[in-house]
Amino acid sequence: MANLKYSRQREAIKTFLMTRKDHPTADVVYNNIRKEYPNISLGTVYRNLSLLVDIGEAIKVPTSDGAEHFDGNVMPHYHFVCTRCNSVIDLEMEDIDYINEVAAKNFLGKIEGHSTFFYGLCPECMNKADN
Repeated sequence: MANLKYSRQREAIKTFLMTRKDHPTADVVYNNIRKEYPNISLGTVYRNLSLLVDIGEAIKVPTSDGAEHFDGNVMPHYHFVCTRCNSVIDLEMEDIDYINEVAAKNFLGKIEGHSTFFYGLCPECMNKADN
């Protein structure tokens, strides 16, 4: 993809993702990008999000409700997904890359990485449950 043509819309989508910590869905990205590019289509947003994921400039975070959330932080990190509201939250924690070695002990292939998700209730849903 060395010959990827520059796109202002794609750059705006990437910039928007990098400023967010809430892992927006494509619909949220679309509704915000439309403020700057009113003629952009939802299909264009989806295609650009998919391209950003394919070229490693964004991460796709699936949730149990079927909605895909997107993350502009491509550095290795871990996510928490709320089982009630499906929010996606970055977890600040120590690196657990040693898990690759643990998994490889009884595996004859080559493990090159992992994706780890934690599930439960987010603080907001916990507060609602207490009331």
